[in-house]
Amino acid sequence: MPAIAGPSSSPQKHVVGSRLEVTGGLRSAEVNTCRKRKLRSDSAAEVSSSTPVNSISTPMKRCAVPIPKTSDEEIKEDSNGNLANPVISAAKNLDVESKWNPRDEEQMKAVKEALHVSKAPSTVVCREDEQRRVSEFVKSCMEQNKAGSLYICGCPGTGKSLSMEKVRQQAEDWAKQAGLPCPETVSVNCTSLTKTTDIFSKILGKNEFGRKANGSSSPLQKLQSLFSQKQQQSSSKMMIIIADEMDYLITRDRGVLHELFMLTTLPFSSCILIGVANAIDLADRFLPKLKSLNCKPLVVTFRAYSKEQILRILQERLVGLPYVAFQSNALEICARKVSAASGDMRKALCVCRSALEILGIEAKGSIDQQPQGPVQEYEVVKMDHMLAALSKTFKSPVVDTIQSLPQHQQIIVCSAAKAFRGSKKDRTIAELNKLYLAICKSSTITPAGITEFTNMCTVLNDQGILKLSQARDDKLRRVSLRVDEADITFALKEIRFFRNCLI
Repeated sequence: MPAIAGPSSSPQKHVVGSRLEVTGGLRSAEVNTCRKRKLRSDSAAEVSSSTPVNSISTPMKRCAVPIPKTSDEEIKEDSNGNLANPVISAAKNLDVESKWNPRDEEQMKAVKEALHVSKAPSTVVCREDEQRRVSEFVKSCMEQNKAGSLYICGCPGTGKSLSMEKVRQQAEDWAKQAGLPCPETVSVNCTSLTKTTDIFSKILGKNEFGRKANGSSSPLQKLQSLFSQKQQQSSSKMMIIIADEMDYLITRDRGVLHELFMLTTLPFSSCILIGVANAIDLADRFLPKLKSLNCKPLVVTFRAYSKEQILRILQERLVGLPYVAFQSNALEICARKVSAASGDMRKALCVCRSALEILGIEAKGSIDQQPQGPVQEYEVVKMDHMLAALSKTFKSPVVDTIQSLPQHQQIIVCSAAKAFRGSKKDRTIAELNKLYLAICKSSTITPAGITEFTNMCTVLNDQGILKLSQARDDKLRRVSLRVDEADITFALKEIRFFRNCLI
């Protein structure tokens, strides 16, 4: 008798079992009909007290695409072990809607596109609160015809840029509904600027009065003059300036950044400035100065995605597909590993695409080895595919190098990772040594002397993990980190001692 999928069965077993039952059910349709008639006439009371045949149990929890399932009481068998007609109908529908073949290039392409970083979803989930705060700020400025500034910070891959695009669309739609002039929007990725001052040229070119301005003065001076006098038109449009990767505007005197925020303080300014950057501490470094200039921005922080949020976003991207390409536990392990390492959603999407490619190579290899054999259906991304993709993504040469270091050098790397989370991008060897001594003291580990500590820093410099500058006194040599903190976290997170140090 074929195995029947119960409530605790996996999606694959359920699908395969259903297909086997479909074939048997069609062959014995007449037998089932006679048997059901006999049951109706001889045991009506028993049938009326039993569980309804048409009821369907709840879909499997956390499955990317829900799969209909039936409980044990709902499954009726005849003498040949075939399913009753209602279950056959459900199996037929499942067979049509969930037929997945990793050897089908069109299907593989569709899944990869759904998981691509450039694929903008229709709704941005798990960032509703942040979007609401930004939207309310923009709407308030537009209603009052008042300039303002806002700073958005967060780690890479936390949905900042994507959320700002949705906010821009919402602002335009809201302005039309409210009968207000549609705002002009200037979206600038600061990494694409040749010079930091070019951002003022882009803002000036978007402004309708700025395009008409003539003279030999700089774009910044033209903007300052423009926003310092009342415009001729009674109702001028507001301008939303979205400066992505704003930390690239930091110059030695920080003048460009200050002047950009000060545009919102001019008496007739119509700018709504939204700065976006990965540096969480950027606002802390400049807030005192901006506050003294009367242009302190509202700060909205985008936290790293949690395991539950990453899993939900992956499911939202896959739920529109007519087939199941991933096991639910494979998506869960991906979400858990990525959230523990960095919480970067882009990294999670890359891991899933990599796992899909591994499955595709495996499926093609099975055809080459057994061209005459039966084609196995419903091959999906399983745990082993996902673990291989995770290892491929995170297991870099840097990770291998850090894991092979002696304990004291690992403590130094751990100290450097903690030291450079703040505002400073480099520290002296003496400052780094203080953090090293604190970690050793907290764990009752005998620390190395300053000379040996300096030698270990030199070794780490030669291995490309740290960067040491030159100085007459070794204690005054500047130290900076050459590797990503996520690689350090991933390399040392399996050891409880280092995991606690990196918290």
